[in-house]
Amino acid sequence: MHQTVLLREAVDALVTAPAGVYVDGTFGRGGHSRRILEVLGEDGRLLAIDKDPAAAEVALQLQAEDPRFSFFHGSFADLPRALRELGIEAVDGILLDLGVSSPQLDEAQRGFSFQHDGPLDMRMDTSRGETAAQWLSGARAEDIAEVLREYGEERFAKRIAAAIVEARQTEPLTTTAQLARVVSEANPRWEKHKHPATRAFQAIRIRVNRELDDLRDLLDVALDLLRVGGRLVVISFHSLEDRLVKRYMRDMARGEQLPAGLPVPDSALNRRMRLVGKAVRAGDDEVRDNVRARSAIMRVAEKLPAGEKQQ
Repeated sequence: MHQTVLLREAVDALVTAPAGVYVDGTFGRGGHSRRILEVLGEDGRLLAIDKDPAAAEVALQLQAEDPRFSFFHGSFADLPRALRELGIEAVDGILLDLGVSSPQLDEAQRGFSFQHDGPLDMRMDTSRGETAAQWLSGARAEDIAEVLREYGEERFAKRIAAAIVEARQTEPLTTTAQLARVVSEANPRWEKHKHPATRAFQAIRIRVNRELDDLRDLLDVALDLLRVGGRLVVISFHSLEDRLVKRYMRDMARGEQLPAGLPVPDSALNRRMRLVGKAVRAGDDEVRDNVRARSAIMRVAEKLPAGEKQQ
């Protein structure tokens, strides 16, 4: 059963005007979207986005039930196009709940998990793009190692990549069990309480779905899409995502970095956002009920008027 992480905290941070226009950039199974609709007024609007066709089925049913709700099948990086199609110039808040969802992990056919043997797919959008099996069948060892190192922070990336290339010469890697076995056998030092294929599966999934690229693309346009006072709320589940979000929000809140001692007014720093509170983590009760919440971290920033100081 899917449990939405930081449900109350995220929606409370996001929705500042019941008549506003909001975006749930990662619909999943609709936990955050339904909560947003509960707190919106009759004039409020919500646009949800998701790559996953299974999520789209749930969202289209909700769209038929609530005229305030619209759905766009695609990546949140496509948000500018989705808003243009709806005739929306700017929004009051954007929510991103990053990473893979529980239903995706739990369904063996999706190929996300080493705990369930299934086709080596890993695509969030199964209607398009290259599967993990297809990429691994032709990628150079150097490219595989780079992905494992950059996206999985895997210490033994070169060794594991070489093992993958060697294994595929004997038989194609087409299932999650095959890949997990190859990676595990090539990993000389298993981390305590962590499956030895964890980092490799994460890295390959991120590469197949362009997850960090999509996040960078969204951050590049977020300020242009938000109204003044609009908020960006991001829930991350691993350090790579959180590092991008933290750096972006910090830089937008600091503004221009000028040499120390220059006699310039604060308005000249061009601060674009203010940080809203500190990073939020799930409480003990939520973590006890949903182990996935253990690694969640939420950051919030609000768009400032031009030239305004951060309080």
